[in-house]
Amino acid sequence: MAKSEQEYILGIKIARAMQAGPRHITKDATVAELGANGKLIILRQGTNHWVCFPGDENQIGNPPMCADPMGLQWTMDIIAKRPRPTNRAPGLIYMLCGATQHSVTDPFDRTSPAIPIGPHWMILWPYNARQSGLPNTVRDAGAWVMFDGTPYAYLHICGTPWVGNVYDVNNPGDQVPIWTMEYGPQTEPK
Repeated sequence: MAKSEQEYILGIKIARAMQAGPRHITKDATVAELGANGKLIILRQGTNHWVCFPGDENQIGNPPMCADPMGLQWTMDIIAKRPRPTNRAPGLIYMLCGATQHSVTDPFDRTSPAIPIGPHWMILWPYNARQSGLPNTVRDAGAWVMFDGTPYAYLHICGTPWVGNVYDVNNPGDQVPIWTMEYGPQTEPK
């Protein structure tokens, strides 16, 4: 492969990885791929503590993503099929390009058909759907617990954290939020 073709492919990979998270994070993030030996192959060195991956659209479960150090630790643990994650603090991962997943209940499933999942971000810390009152089923908006009942259960939040209006409640001239509520029959979560 000619050097210019390699540079072209590298540019595409970097651009793809940078779309996975918020621009203020990705612009200074390290971009890497995972080598066959489980080690990171650095495509572009960054200056912040985030690592973004271009993923591979031809592989289920290999989406573009950006991870902070604890999110990266969680990811490396699940790839290594460790019995439980070893991150000692909550991790964050952005997958703002969406993803495909083999399972939403088994973190180690690599054979089931693809499940498409829209743009989302994740808080990687033990969550229990029943204890937290959150659902554990795939949603297209809001939050739910993926891999519920396993050590890899985490809070999966659909969409981006920047959806909605912004209000500066400390600025007297700014609008203030008005919350309205509608009441209907209460139902128990399934």
